[in-house]
Amino acid sequence: MDIIEFLTNNLSTFLALIATGIFAGILAGLLGVGGGIVIVPVLFFLFQSFGISAESAMLVATATSLATIVPTSISSMRAHNKKGNVDFDLLKRWSAFILIGVLIGSWTVTRVEGTVLTLLFGTIASLSALNMLFRTGKSALYQQLPNKAGQSVMGASIGFLSTMVGIGGGTISVPLLTLYNYPTHKAVGTAAAIGLIISLPAALTMLTFGTTPTDAPTGTFGLVNLIALVCIVPLTVLFAPLGASMAAKLDAAKLKKIFAFVLLFTGVRMLAEIIL
Repeated sequence: MDIIEFLTNNLSTFLALIATGIFAGILAGLLGVGGGIVIVPVLFFLFQSFGISAESAMLVATATSLATIVPTSISSMRAHNKKGNVDFDLLKRWSAFILIGVLIGSWTVTRVEGTVLTLLFGTIASLSALNMLFRTGKSALYQQLPNKAGQSVMGASIGFLSTMVGIGGGTISVPLLTLYNYPTHKAVGTAAAIGLIISLPAALTMLTFGTTPTDAPTGTFGLVNLIALVCIVPLTVLFAPLGASMAAKLDAAKLKKIFAFVLLFTGVRMLAEIIL
């Protein structure tokens, strides 16, 4: 099969992946939402529409999402660092524990059923949506971060849970840090660096040691779909600045609420596939 025939036969897939990259990039710039929280559910439902089982779709969506986060987190981290919003002292304290969580999560993903990942993602997406709807702008519950033992647990948990559901860590780390009266702008900037610590080893582990499902989409190696990766990454990077420009002109608070409702619907729908 030559390249033209391949592209023609899979045109609908490529168009859907291109749309995913554009959508994830705009939302990342517009709302400050990590791409993984968008890419995972889109790929999950997209892969199923092509006849792939829900279990296989979730495994490949999770690993592919983590791979897309590697270049975008580097770009985001550099931008935030220029503004002085990356807390390297916090990263020094947390990095080892985040990495431990990532390694355990990566090992677990290659050995658990996709239904477990779907259940976990649906839960985290729903809780994240509820946080956006009801806790945005609320005062912190605590005045400072916990002691070293508490912070080590926080770091390891962020690494483990983010790896298990294919996100870069910002969805969990930003609201968690702000609960402890941590400055929001520094939480967002530091989360970009956390995303790199999570995504790079996790993606490499799933690419190298993951067993490709028998019904995986074309172009899947290990658990990473390289076709989706190549389609999504350039567009995510390209359209993120557009989203940032739109944020200056539109009511970001209202848009964030709309996205939260969509995310809540998505999370509940994914939970329903498992429970019902």
